[in-house]
Amino acid sequence: MAGGGSAPVIRVDVRALGELPRDQVHLLPVSIESDVQANVDQYFTPAIRDYGGEVEVSFRGKALRGRALPVPDGFVGLVLKEDQRPCSDGEERAVRVKAAFDSLTYWNLESRPTMDDRVAMAMSWPPLAQAIHAAVGE
Repeated sequence: MAGGGSAPVIRVDVRALGELPRDQVHLLPVSIESDVQANVDQYFTPAIRDYGGEVEVSFRGKALRGRALPVPDGFVGLVLKEDQRPCSDGEERAVRVKAAFDSLTYWNLESRPTMDDRVAMAMSWPPLAQAIHAAVGE
């Protein structure tokens, strides 16, 4: 952090990790100024059209095009919930694990998904990092 301070601590409560439901996760290229439950199963998911690996849906009149990406082997995706926001940036934060996922569908606004998309590149990094840091055989 600038000014030599340390980063705030974020505590993650993982006690219920083994009992968590596996959710379907969508990463949308929009900002929704609300923190309420959305009935995704009724209004969003049924409208998704699958075109052999790529998916498409309309959201508020805009075309979203996406693709499902698996979480890299040896990892698990987590949906975190912060029940109480801190008063300042430097204050300790506490989040709990709400759900887990094995893959996520990421969406682009009106453009087809490619391996050059940031999410696709980020999901391909863990296996590459593991290979780079693996012991080299003689």
